[in-house]
Amino acid sequence: MTTDSIDDLFVEGLQELYYAEQQLVDALETLAEQTDDETASQAFSEHRDETQEQVDRLEQVFEQIGEEARTREEQVVKALIDEHEQFAQENDGDVLDRYNMGIGQKTEHYEIAAYGNLASLAQKTGRDDAAEMLAETLREEEEALEEVTEASEQFDEEQVAD
Repeated sequence: MTTDSIDDLFVEGLQELYYAEQQLVDALETLAEQTDDETASQAFSEHRDETQEQVDRLEQVFEQIGEEARTREEQVVKALIDEHEQFAQENDGDVLDRYNMGIGQKTEHYEIAAYGNLASLAQKTGRDDAAEMLAETLREEEEALEEVTEASEQFDEEQVAD
């Protein structure tokens, strides 16, 4: 990938996040349906709705900067989804539930890094409105990570008690 400017890097990052968030809307629905643990399933379901709002917010950022909302395949999220599909075909029950929580945490860490980077680039390139919207999503992703981490810890405690 050759990029000529920081502005291009910003747009390409937006395109990758737009791809990632669209993929995650579907993936979070799958996780919510697949996970037997009620707390985790509810967290995935709620975050799915929030992720759809984040897709809409990214479309607003594209509009603000005068760019067409297009996707650019993002390899990290694609690999996580592919890995999950493979694992889910071969496992179920508590093992799959715990795996789903772990994959949720991995995804949130990726999103936190990506949104933090793009919010910084937006600010550095004078796109203050875009930076604000990206920072809002960053906060949501940090909260989502806390929720899935708490659900994982609760799940682990219940498994030890059983």
